[in-house]
Amino acid sequence: MLHILYIVAIIAEAMTAALSAGRRDMDWVGVCIIAWVTALGGGTVRNILFNHYPMSWVEHPEYLVITAGAAILAAVIARLMTKMKTLFLYLDALGLVVFTIIGCQIAEQINLPWLIILLSGMITGCAGGVLRDVLCNEVPLLFRKEVYASASSVTGALYLGLEYLNVPIGVAILIACVVGLALRLLSIKYNWQMPKFVYREEWH
Repeated sequence: MLHILYIVAIIAEAMTAALSAGRRDMDWVGVCIIAWVTALGGGTVRNILFNHYPMSWVEHPEYLVITAGAAILAAVIARLMTKMKTLFLYLDALGLVVFTIIGCQIAEQINLPWLIILLSGMITGCAGGVLRDVLCNEVPLLFRKEVYASASSVTGALYLGLEYLNVPIGVAILIACVVGLALRLLSIKYNWQMPKFVYREEWH
């Protein structure tokens, strides 16, 4: 089930990434690259940091085909996608929690400390979006007021906590995903925001 949700998530991420590329007037190659970076970049950054190989898209090159196809489809039906904005916000939230759980599991497999496992989940969930925004010359969503990284950290922490309490792995994944997804969706609905640091004074 987690694998199926992962495929759904990378498709959704690739499609929304294509729209970001379109807003920057990128060609088809640019659209595909932004889609790959967004959908698969979080796991790639995680694997590079923790020296964990092969990359998921190297081991499963079909992921590149799936995400590129989704991105091109999004470019073709872009006007229709704007009418489904809410659906893709939900799918983006789903991708966040699924990527987070997978990132935690990868770190567990290589026996990393619990804090690094939690960080691995956050990197997997958030780094792709950060890379997309940087390449599209935007301030990354992660660094703004959105409850995004917080939802990822809650998901990962809850998963690890339930696992520590010997809750069956399937149940732990389900509970962590539901809570993290609910937090992210509620933050969107009610416009919950993280505290911002605003400083305008010059140093010279």
